[in-house]
Amino acid sequence: MSKDFSEMEDSNCSSNPSIHDIMALPDPQGRREWLQGAGLMGLLALLHPLAGCSTTAQTSPRATLGFKGIPPGMGDALVVPQGYSAQVIAAWGEPVGIAGNMPAFRMDGSNSAEEQAAQMGMHHDGMEFFALNGSSTHGLIALNHEYTDDGLLHPDGFMPMTASKVRKSQNAHGLSVFEVKFNGAQWEMVRPSTYARRVTMQTPFEVTGPAAGHPMLRTAADPQGRTVLGTLNNCASSQTPWGTYLSGEENWMFYFGGGKSISPHHQRWGMREKGLYNWESSDPRFDASRHPNEPNRFGWVVELDPNDPTSTPVKRTALGRAAHEGAWVALTRDQRAVVYSGEDARFEYIYKFVSTGRMQPGGAKANRHLLDEGTLFVARFDASGKGEWLPLVHGQGPLTARNGFADQGEVLIKARQASDLLGATKMDRPEWLTIDKSSRWVYCTLTNNSQRGEPGKPGVDAANPRANNTMGQIIRWLEDGDFDGNTFVWNHLLLAGDPANTRQEARGNIQGDMLGCPDGLGFAPNGLLWIQTDAHATQMYKGEFERIGNNQMLACDTQTGEVRRFLTGPTNCEITGLTFTPDGRSLFINVQHPGETPTDRSDPQKPNQFSNWPDYQTGGRPRSATVVIRKADGGVIGS
Repeated sequence: MSKDFSEMEDSNCSSNPSIHDIMALPDPQGRREWLQGAGLMGLLALLHPLAGCSTTAQTSPRATLGFKGIPPGMGDALVVPQGYSAQVIAAWGEPVGIAGNMPAFRMDGSNSAEEQAAQMGMHHDGMEFFALNGSSTHGLIALNHEYTDDGLLHPDGFMPMTASKVRKSQNAHGLSVFEVKFNGAQWEMVRPSTYARRVTMQTPFEVTGPAAGHPMLRTAADPQGRTVLGTLNNCASSQTPWGTYLSGEENWMFYFGGGKSISPHHQRWGMREKGLYNWESSDPRFDASRHPNEPNRFGWVVELDPNDPTSTPVKRTALGRAAHEGAWVALTRDQRAVVYSGEDARFEYIYKFVSTGRMQPGGAKANRHLLDEGTLFVARFDASGKGEWLPLVHGQGPLTARNGFADQGEVLIKARQASDLLGATKMDRPEWLTIDKSSRWVYCTLTNNSQRGEPGKPGVDAANPRANNTMGQIIRWLEDGDFDGNTFVWNHLLLAGDPANTRQEARGNIQGDMLGCPDGLGFAPNGLLWIQTDAHATQMYKGEFERIGNNQMLACDTQTGEVRRFLTGPTNCEITGLTFTPDGRSLFINVQHPGETPTDRSDPQKPNQFSNWPDYQTGGRPRSATVVIRKADGGVIGS
């Protein structure tokens, strides 16, 4: 997540303590006394295993870190190691390549809403490369656009928020698909392209799974509750084994205004009287006081087939409604799909979905309904280093009509409330996940939680071991048996921080280069783990973040635990979105919101106050953009 929703994102007021309040329960391993008295260093030693320690053998050779790390970045530039090059493509406002509709970007922000609907949206985030005919030099990129900075999007800024501005902002959200090709010297967008596509707030989505057609999803405009216009605040992404793109609808609630009277259900999801973007002023469906079911139609994992520009994207309700950071797929040995996801919000949860059916040959069309039937679980991380997946199934345990769940559809729509009742572990903002296909460990970034341990808030626990957690950590687990296992073992790969910090909880235990606020995460084809960071503009360059500098991307050798800095971004940006070509020789990443302001909205009179990347034009505007990185000798990235 990029946007600073720190004042709004914590809506978990449930009474269940973090991992069942491990400080107060009997602990056969003596961790209660240890947590209270032995201090953080003992915690790090116990939860961070020795380098190379694993419960499963590696099944294939793993690459080692083969580049020289770079220093922290402080300037308005993107920096990569010696021997590498970085090329900017597909910046905000570039036409995606729809034939006959390729409006040029105007630096003053004067493109119309209709033009924006044919251009790259704003604030690129999750992204995947889909090879055409197995090629590593020709393919499609599908990506999402998380949110908008209306101070840059419109010539005169955010206010007043007119109907035309709302429509342009909505068209700058959503998804993009565009074609790319390596011409022997560099990558380029293929325009026009028969694959080019923009998905905006006007694009119909099919609703499938147990909540499709549910009374809580029905509106006057859609009395059947099976078609939703648009997707918004999409974050992170993954590519399914059957060739589709998954993206999570993250902080969708902040687009709705609830008026003076907000139901407990919407309050649990963080609804406020007014939306952050003032969309409700000219688009009535974002006025939840008039259309109370409309918010229930967002918060889902969406699936798109990038190879078929005529296909209808889908909202998969079986995966549960949440502030989804994204969704990542593993396959069991018998080919059932297991989808991991997390909620990027303080004290929220990590989920797992296990499909009933098995993946079939034939790609997207043959697996059209694979994610519509199965069981959703929520994670509990126990202090013993083990954990359990708790099923969100109607009629089991407390998930009954008496407790406000009339059926399975309502359990999925109210996944947070269901997880509250089950006693799931409240986490420090679960962001990206990734799956090591070789070792079968699952990794998840917990980016930070400065409210951990505050009065009235959950205290530290084994999985979230630091009070005022400004730096974040990476947790990982290994399922017992297969990916569909009901239990797992877990530990931390690392606790982020700067070892020079005076506050013990902000030092971390990193072997190698310091970092703060891990966010993006993914394995390269050669087995290296890549970590991207997202400290907010209000954190960087001061206090505990003074030495860390700009947000960055690092590589980690999970066998040794070493972390090495590979890339630093321009001023106040987030580094996010990572995808490789199949041969590992080209790496695509996104630079999001360069020049981010402390308020997240730029002054239209000073559009380049903090950054002028990547165009560096006088009077220009900073633009989010996709960047492709290659090695000068054409070799594998990172090796």
